[in-house]
Order: sequence, then C-alpha cells, then structure tokens
Amino acid sequence: MKQYIFKGLLLLSVLTFTASCQKSLKEYNPSGMTAESVFTTPEGFETLVNAAYSYERWWYGKEEGFGLSEMGTDLWMSGAGDVATDLTQYINLQGTNGAITTEWQQLYAAVNLCNTGINRISGAGLSATARPVREAELRFLRAFYYWHIVETWGGVHFSLAETQGVITTANKTPVETFNKQIIEDLLFAIERLPVTTTDYGRVTKPAAQAFLARMYLTQKKYTEAKAMALAVINGGYGFTLLPNYADLWKMSNLKNKEVVYAVNYAVNLSLNDLSDPILNPLGHSRGSNNGHMLFAMKYDDQPGMIRDIANGRPFNRYMPTRFLLDLYSDNDARYEGSFKTAWFANGTSRPAGMAIGDTAVFATKKVYAPTGKLYKIYDRNAVYNANGTVKDQLHYVSLNKFDDPTRTSANEAQSARDSYVIRFSELYLIAAEAEFNLGNPDQAATYLNVVRTRAAKTGKVAEMQLTGSQVTLDLILDERAREFAGEQLRWFDLKRTGKLIERVKADNPNAAGGIQDFHLVRPIPRTQVDAVTNKDEFKQNPGYQ
Repeated sequence: MKQYIFKGLLLLSVLTFTASCQKSLKEYNPSGMTAESVFTTPEGFETLVNAAYSYERWWYGKEEGFGLSEMGTDLWMSGAGDVATDLTQYINLQGTNGAITTEWQQLYAAVNLCNTGINRISGAGLSATARPVREAELRFLRAFYYWHIVETWGGVHFSLAETQGVITTANKTPVETFNKQIIEDLLFAIERLPVTTTDYGRVTKPAAQAFLARMYLTQKKYTEAKAMALAVINGGYGFTLLPNYADLWKMSNLKNKEVVYAVNYAVNLSLNDLSDPILNPLGHSRGSNNGHMLFAMKYDDQPGMIRDIANGRPFNRYMPTRFLLDLYSDNDARYEGSFKTAWFANGTSRPAGMAIGDTAVFATKKVYAPTGKLYKIYDRNAVYNANGTVKDQLHYVSLNKFDDPTRTSANEAQSARDSYVIRFSELYLIAAEAEFNLGNPDQAATYLNVVRTRAAKTGKVAEMQLTGSQVTLDLILDERAREFAGEQLRWFDLKRTGKLIERVKADNPNAAGGIQDFHLVRPIPRTQVDAVTNKDEFKQNPGYQ
C-alpha cells in the first residue's frame, strides 16, 4: 500500500508525553493544516489511516525490531558488528537503550493516531461502505501496536482517548486490560474487514483472524486459538503453503499465497521514510527493510571475494547459535532455504588456481576439514568452542532469508523487501500448540506434520513425520525455530511459553550469564520515566534503574 501522508497530520498526532524528557514541545506544522481540516474530509481521513499503517515499519524490517524480537533468545548471538549488547546479551540493560526508546516512542505515537481516528471517524464524511472498513483497520492496528507494547513492557500506559497538547502524566494499567481491549478490537475488525484487498498491505478479515489466533494463544485461550486458526485454514481464502520453502524469500515472489499479512515496502525507496523531519524525526539512517545486512557474515575480507550486490552489505550484527543450526536435520530443506553456506569468487585477487565463480568460502555447521581445498573453510570447530561459545564472530553460516540482490549498489542499505508478519504455516503451528495444551498431542502432531511435510527434502517425507507421543512444548518451539528463524517472532514465542529464561540459559552462552527473571519485560525508556510528573505512580519496571 502506498502510504502518502500529509506531514502536518503526524505532528498533530504525536503522543507528546512520550516524545522526550522536555516538559514542552514546540510544534511545527509545515502544511498549515489543522486536525479539524484534515479529519473532517474523506480525503484527509484517508491520510490518517495510511499514516497509522506506516508505523509498522518502525518495527518490521528494522534493526531495532530485530534486536527486540529475535536477539536475547536461544537462536542468535552477537556477531562482531553488534552495537547493542546491552539488549542482545542483557548486559546492564537499562532504559537508555536506543532501540527500546525508539520503539516506545513510535508505538505510542501509532496508538494515539489510531485513537484519534477511531474517536473522530463519525465526523470524517466517509461513505456508509468506507466507514466501517476504515474503523476496522484502525481497530486492528491499535490491537497490533498494543500487543507489541504490552508484551515488551508489561502493564504500562494505556489509553483509548486522543492525546492533545502536552501530557506530563502516565498510568500503569494491568496487562489484563490491554489483553481485553486487544481481543475486543480484533473481533470488531473481523466483523467489518473485507476478505480480500486490491491495495496490498491493508489488513483483511483472514489477516485479523490469524492475528487473533496468535493473541488467543498468547492469552492461553487455547480452544479459541485453535478455532480461530482453523477458521483461516479452512476458510476458503486461497492461502497455501508454497511447495518449496526457499521460494518464500525470492524478491520476485514476495506477494505469494502463503503470506497472510505483511508490512510492505515500496520499490521506490523514497517512499520508505529514509530521511524526513516529520516521518522520521529520530534520524533513522536506513528507512527501508534492512534485515538483509544484519545477519550477513564478513565475507569481503576473504581471498577471492569483494563486496558485491549479490552477497550483500555485511553488517555482521547477528550470528546463529550452534543450537539453532543443530535443530535442522539432514532431511529438512529449511536449512538450505534459510542459510547461506557458500560464497563464490568474484574478485581479481584470488588464490592461484581459483577462477571466478569457484567456491571461495564455505561455512558449515558440521565438522568439515578436508585437505587440499583452495577455498577457506569455517566449520563447526572453527566458529564455535566446545561449549557453544564463539571463536569467530566474523565468519559463520549466515541467515539469507532477507537478502536482496535487486538493490542498486553493493553499499545500498535499503531494501524494498516486504516484511512477513503472518505466514500461513503459523496457523498450523498455532493449532498444534493449542491442541497440545488442550491435551490432544495426536492432533497436534497432525498439524505439525503439515508443516514438516512441506519442509521435507525430496524422498524424506516419511522421515519428517511425528507421532503424538513425540510432541512436547519444547518440540513445538523447536519447530517454530526452524520455520520462523529471523522472522521477528522468537522472543514472543519464548515469553508466551514461559521458556525464555530456561532456553537462553541452556542454549545461548552469549546471553546466558546476563539474563534474569525481570528481563521478561523491557525497561521503560529513561526519557519517559524522567518526563512524567506522577513518578510515584509511574515507576520504572522492576529490576531496572
């Protein structure tokens, strides 16, 4: 969906109590528009709805969002380029962390914009057919943003009212209030959203149902979670699992039948908010999807290799834990469909006998040390110590789901890749987890096997099948790791299942020493705690300063 936004609108909608530690905010409205003139016309109101969608891009496909949703789990450790080890390794994590501050500000600005639209929609002059759909979209988005807030920070500030002027107080609201409102908003949206849309990126009824299934699972309402997941699976909406897992990640195939909901990025990178004093006041340096850089190893320091478009710009932020790599059996095509293990010579400075296109670097999760090879080998023992800690933070098997060979230059930081939020396979895994928690492991295995059948290599389907006696909560989490590695779900999965502390301590030696029980929620930004005047009521989350 192309999101053209009146710039004056966003300034009027900013949730000012989260903006900074200052007690006053100087507003600048370059368009000269007022809220009344924008919100009282159908055209103006459409810009509000589009703006409400745009805040999804602050989390999905962004380094801050990856840091909060994938790092600090059992799946990823710090590469040499990790710049936020307080967040990723729980090293004296406090409310001064930049990613936490950014996401707090933008998520609350998004909620306030949704509240504004919901409360003002009656005066917008929308047609009888458009109004319920636009309100449903705003209700979905409010639920969407509030889920990110409550899961990240717990029972923090909650409001359904539009914020106007400078606010210097905040409330602490129970998690149950957030959860109740999330369900209410999603049920409202499901009743009014269309089944399909021609404007890619807008939420539809099945997308809202799928997200509600995730919310029911989060709230341990397992009967409802199963029913809602099956409503999408059996709803005749046309979703299907792609036959080849690797095809999900092709830039030419992003809008495929497995995508239930995605945050879309424009091919015209200027529309993705790279540099804008209003849409991007925090000076974010990479406006489009930048997932392609974060998981890439340092390949351009190797003999025979130079940086190029095909291999990407290696920020070297995150590397897989040995635990994650070991989750994939030799029968599972998702390993090759998720990771890059070979780099082919593209430079003029090559070892004697190595031609352009020959293997220059090979990384593997196995012990692999053949002699007489021209190429450089980074095997299991070269990258990891015996206890799973890291020997080499620069060179390793690299997640390549988010690679973008369509970028215009080797140093281009922006990608037009859409960010998948919900894939059809998640509905089967939600149903499986719900059935397991309802005491039906055989049925859980049936749903798991749908996903595992697609994941099986040719001729290996039988070896990939599970029985009910094998199903455990840990097995389901392992399956979700294989299916969704890197897709900004893992921290939420581990928190939901009560496994975050246990799994990090057991499987991520990079973060095991730092994580504590209070890390189940993040610290409230220091700027927010300092700014409020009711400090006795609105305090920092326990465990943080």
